[in-house]
Amino acid sequence: MGSASFNASSDAFGAPQAMKILIAGGFGVGKTTMVGAISEVPPLRTEEYLTRASIGIDDLEGTPDKSTTTVALDFGRITVTSDLVVYLFGTPGQERFWFMWNDLVHGALGAVVLVDTRRLAVSFASIDFFESRGIPFVVAVNRFDGVEDRTYDEVRAALDLDRQVPLVMSDVRDRTACRDLLLTLVDHVMEPESIV
Repeated sequence: MGSASFNASSDAFGAPQAMKILIAGGFGVGKTTMVGAISEVPPLRTEEYLTRASIGIDDLEGTPDKSTTTVALDFGRITVTSDLVVYLFGTPGQERFWFMWNDLVHGALGAVVLVDTRRLAVSFASIDFFESRGIPFVVAVNRFDGVEDRTYDEVRAALDLDRQVPLVMSDVRDRTACRDLLLTLVDHVMEPESIV
């Protein structure tokens, strides 16, 4: 998978070691897209169409073309070596489904928090969630259509990010960019100061 070194080995039954990573963020920031772009298998998706019943419940501001939402999770897999497999779990972005995050986070190595600079406020809950639990995470600005309308310093200040939290610009439609995001997370997890 890249620059990070892994000390994984198969268990007593020859099954590969598993690494769990969450892909989190607010509604419409690209979580489903990222899991789909990097997974080596067709991803499991639990998307449903938005209906009139969600009016007044779900905040769709800034996402006029979005017609579906993840109601449980997205799931993908990456085989790094014969001894190591990475499982990706995309969290639901709508506030009414946030209760699922408490179950999804169990056993996670860390998380990638995706943000949209047009709607930074939808990312606060994800950042707070991982900070409050001492779970390592990186923040990735999803550059929709290649737009980079904020500098690193502006985004870091707006999100009140600790200097130790890696911040990267990315396009999660691109498999290589997604791979690099995951490597940034693994490198961050392996740094002594990220271990709580």
